[in-house]
Amino acid sequence: MTYAVVFVLAYLLGSIPFGVVITRALGLGDLRAIGSGNIGATNVLRTGNKAAAALTLALDAGKGAAAVLIARALLADPFAAALAGLGAFLGHLFPVWLRFRGGKGVATFLGLLLALAPPVGLIACATWLAAAFAFRISSLAALIAAATAPIWLWALGPVEHVWLGIALAVLVFARHHANIRRLAAGTEPRIGAGKG
Repeated sequence: MTYAVVFVLAYLLGSIPFGVVITRALGLGDLRAIGSGNIGATNVLRTGNKAAAALTLALDAGKGAAAVLIARALLADPFAAALAGLGAFLGHLFPVWLRFRGGKGVATFLGLLLALAPPVGLIACATWLAAAFAFRISSLAALIAAATAPIWLWALGPVEHVWLGIALAVLVFARHHANIRRLAAGTEPRIGAGKG
C-alpha cells in the first residue's frame, strides 16, 4: 500500500505540465498547437521565449528530482525513491490533466537521475551535452544519454537501480519513435531548426 501511494503521488507530481502552464501564463498560446506540439522545454523554445524554455526545463527536471528526494526523505527506502522517480516520469509522459498526452520526458529523466544517483545523473547530462554538441540533434543526444544510463548505473551504482535505468531508456526510445524514423531517414532536424 505504501509503495502504491508513493507511486500515485509521484505520478501526480510528474503530471503537472509546466510547459503548458508557463506558456499560457505568459500569453504565448497553447503549446500543444506550436511546433511539434510537445509539452517540453525544446518546444517552449520555439515560442521564442528563452526564459520560458529555461524555466520549463528546470521545473520538468525538478519534479523528477523532487519525487525521488521526498520519497527518500520520508521513507528512507531506496526502492520507494526509485519507484517515485518512475512514477514522476510516467506522469510527465502520460499526464492525467492532458488526457495522457504528454512529453518525451528527457528533462524529467535527467532530473530524477541526478537525485537518485548524482554521479550517474551528472554523466547522463554530460553525455547529452556532448552528443548534442557533436551531432547537433537533440533527439539523438537524448537517445544516447538514455541508452547509456543503465550502463553507468551498473558501473557506478547503485546497482539495484539498473532496472529503473532500463525502464526509463525503453520509455525514452518509445516516446522518440517518430524521431528515430526521421533519424533513420536522415530527415531529423538539427538543433535550432524545424520540428523535434
